[in-house]
Amino acid sequence: MNHMLTDTAHLYWNTEWQKADGTSPWALPEPWAIDHSNTLLPGSRILDLGAGIGRHALAFAQAGHQVTALDASEAATAAVAAAAFARGLAIDAVRAPMTDLPFETASFDHVLAWNVIYHGDESVVRRALAEVARVTRPGGTFMATMLSARRLPVEQAKAKGREISRNTWVFEGEGDKIHPHYFCAAPDLLSLMWGFEILTLFDRPHERPGSWHWHLLAERLG
Repeated sequence: MNHMLTDTAHLYWNTEWQKADGTSPWALPEPWAIDHSNTLLPGSRILDLGAGIGRHALAFAQAGHQVTALDASEAATAAVAAAAFARGLAIDAVRAPMTDLPFETASFDHVLAWNVIYHGDESVVRRALAEVARVTRPGGTFMATMLSARRLPVEQAKAKGREISRNTWVFEGEGDKIHPHYFCAAPDLLSLMWGFEILTLFDRPHERPGSWHWHLLAERLG
């Protein structure tokens, strides 16, 4: 399908995950994600969508949850499987695109998508969010980050970019932003969240000044 042509950032990250280890910043779980997982019932079914090398999946499994770690990168799923084996943890590592999740409807109590859904154009984002809604049980929760439109001037100051479709940009140079990324303001983000009730939504930089991301927690409607 045409929309898949913009869903290519995993090609960059596959190379990065081959080099990553326990010293990588991508090995440290985000406190907000862990704090929410601690509110879930023991043994909850959690999908870590875009798991990378497993920083959240490993923490969730260590806490006693049933964890599936999904990524489009072969290096990522291999890293998660190896780390889980080394720690004696049961994690199902699955390689698949976020736009076509290989799970039954209402399979999960909680879905985490940290720094992943925005890798593609709006059709990719919409399809990925529709799939998240499908696999999350009614009353289940979804936590995610999305690139904020506030970040666009920061990226434009660093490298020449062009908007290839609505809210979707690619930039010259190195890094994963040579692949399409979706930047959004709050009204656009809310319009994408069909099937969910937003519980928390805020915009803040990540580790670097100007690295604005939306952070959201939502509940799946029945």
